[in-house]
Amino acid sequence: MYQEHGRKLRSEDTWHEVRRAWERGETAASLAQRYDVGLANLWRRRASEGWRRLKTADPEPEPVEGWDRYAQRKLAEFEHQLEETRLLAAKLAEAMQGGPLEGTPLWHLGFVLAWRADNLTPETAARDRKWAGRYSWTSALWSETGELHPVSYLDAVTLQANRDAWREDAGLPPGAAESWP
Repeated sequence: MYQEHGRKLRSEDTWHEVRRAWERGETAASLAQRYDVGLANLWRRRASEGWRRLKTADPEPEPVEGWDRYAQRKLAEFEHQLEETRLLAAKLAEAMQGGPLEGTPLWHLGFVLAWRADNLTPETAARDRKWAGRYSWTSALWSETGELHPVSYLDAVTLQANRDAWREDAGLPPGAAESWP
């Protein structure tokens, strides 16, 4: 004997909850079971009412080495960078107090020379020019009248004269991006 099942009528509040849950990412099958609604009905409503899933940010992918080893590596990198920064600061402070220029990092030389010329004695500036004379490219740091060029110009001269060192530091292989710098 055939028995007809009665229609399941759900309130609009129930369908509102189903829609919100589906838009947040729950599966239709789990919602159909939880709210006792037909799966075909759920899909029909979704299509007719234009339900759209909410855009969520992708989860942060776990590093290949796992979070603990990743954190350990990042901490080691941080400590190394911190130590390098402190060593640089100490060397720059020494040079800016009139100490020797030997060991001043190449990429900071123009800044240190300009700072010393502006803040220390003229004798120090003359000594700096004499010291820099040991390198062929450093003569371009001073004008014909003996004035030190602005820092931006000093940086450009240093970069151009030491292009290969910069490219190596930047990880550019020979022949790649030859127009830089």
